[in-house]
Amino acid sequence: MIREIDTAEVTKNIKEMCISVNYQLSDDMKKVFHHAAQTEASPIGRKVLGQLEDNLTIAKEQMIPICQDTGMAVVFLEIGQDVHLTGGSLEDAVNEGVRQGYVEGFLRKSVVSDPIERFNTKDNTPAILHTRIVPGESIRIKVAPKGFGSENMSKVYMLKPADGIEGVKKAILSAVEDAGPNACPPMVVGVGIGGTFEKAALMAKEALTREVGTSAEKQWVKDLEAEMLQKINALGIGPAGLGGTTTALAVNVNTYPTHIAGLPIAVNICCHVNRHIQRVI
Repeated sequence: MIREIDTAEVTKNIKEMCISVNYQLSDDMKKVFHHAAQTEASPIGRKVLGQLEDNLTIAKEQMIPICQDTGMAVVFLEIGQDVHLTGGSLEDAVNEGVRQGYVEGFLRKSVVSDPIERFNTKDNTPAILHTRIVPGESIRIKVAPKGFGSENMSKVYMLKPADGIEGVKKAILSAVEDAGPNACPPMVVGVGIGGTFEKAALMAKEALTREVGTSAEKQWVKDLEAEMLQKINALGIGPAGLGGTTTALAVNVNTYPTHIAGLPIAVNICCHVNRHIQRVI
């Protein structure tokens, strides 16, 4: 059975999601952040985490952005194959939702129209849009605004198969060490392993939208996430890079089949805010 969805519904939801995700931390991030504030061993680290918690409370109560960098909007759409979209272009609808959200929500507009000429578009469009066709008659929308302090610290490595799991671990730790305080720790580390050059990067980005505190299904991936979180926190970078036992709040890993001759790995780092929100329409 075909279900019709007007693209105006997509615009409305993305507008609301852009505003909400920039003003309030998601529940999963609140939980892990509060735990970190209670368990951080460094006095300076605890103080920084306490200040960040105060900032989150003020943002929610006064309806102001959690961070001055309200990010470039990254939108994931999982579109049911039994959905018939009406009312115009889907991509236009997504960008209109971002435009309305950033303008009406008084969010900082950080997008430039050309990477070299760099004229601000003044409404934070266009968004980065990823679509996937899935079974069903609904649309799952995920919005994840990405600030560039942490985005700039991300890496892609084209390893050799012989590098194996130890090479993967070395790459993850290297990316985090290189990021240091520049990624506004404590950070969430998204990792994509497998596929191709671009698939690994996409998996790493989408890994950041997975609920923090949940684990991968494959046992070796679950073990890798736990080991990397422990080793990253042992680096001593700490909150705001001032030292401590909480450098990362989570490590989320996605995997995909790959070619016999390759072992791509991408590490997409996000700051302590790790904005992500999803809805189904």
